[in-house]
Amino acid sequence: MTFDDVRTLVLAWPEVEDGSSYGTPALKVRKKMLVRLKEDGDSLVMPGVPPDERDMLVESQPKVFYFTDHYRDYPTVLIRLSKAKCATVEPLLRRHWRTLASKKAVRDHDATVSS
Repeated sequence: MTFDDVRTLVLAWPEVEDGSSYGTPALKVRKKMLVRLKEDGDSLVMPGVPPDERDMLVESQPKVFYFTDHYRDYPTVLIRLSKAKCATVEPLLRRHWRTLASKKAVRDHDATVSS
């Protein structure tokens, strides 16, 4: 995957827009960070992943998922895009989007997806 792949995927969802965070490209929902590209140009900073789940992801797929001491105390995992598959990343993005988007946007999106 690339950041452009991530952009294409999530910009199709309501209330998602391009932005920046810490000087890197980011995707935001209602001005809150959904995900951002790390300074290395290959890793996603993926918030919304509780530490126990993050540890499981890192243990089960260490080539894809990792974290640094900086993120140890945050519900965040880092994802190596060059090693990741859309089927692995999309559910994490979608789940975090659902926590940031308005209830109406989620409801409307769910209605269009299920019909």
